[in-house]
Amino acid sequence: MNVIELLADLQAQHDKTAARADELRDQIQHLTAALTETEARLANLVTTRKVIAELAPASGQPAPSETNTAHQAIVNTFNQHPDQEFRARELHELLGMPTDEASVNITRSRLGRLTRQGFLTQPGRGRYQKRT
Repeated sequence: MNVIELLADLQAQHDKTAARADELRDQIQHLTAALTETEARLANLVTTRKVIAELAPASGQPAPSETNTAHQAIVNTFNQHPDQEFRARELHELLGMPTDEASVNITRSRLGRLTRQGFLTQPGRGRYQKRT
């Protein structure tokens, strides 16, 4: 074998190996992207599971009755006083519920839902009355 044939053979091996290295780099890039995507999905699933576990009762029973009781107490108050307007804070005071801002905001949300459902009307800003 002469030097020219040896150099040609080395060049052919170099080209073949370089092509294989490019293929492997492409596979690594594809697998890295797939791994990143899969890890993000796993993180989302873990977060979702944690949120649902925190919100769901441990025994698998319906939501705590405290929420249902507060909602029912609000509805009962409007049923007992159909012509009276109430503010959220006034309802809390009347029902002996906590008057901290977070609790009152939850009641405002409930009142908004009852208004959208057609049970209440809003005769003035922040005031609610039973729809007659």
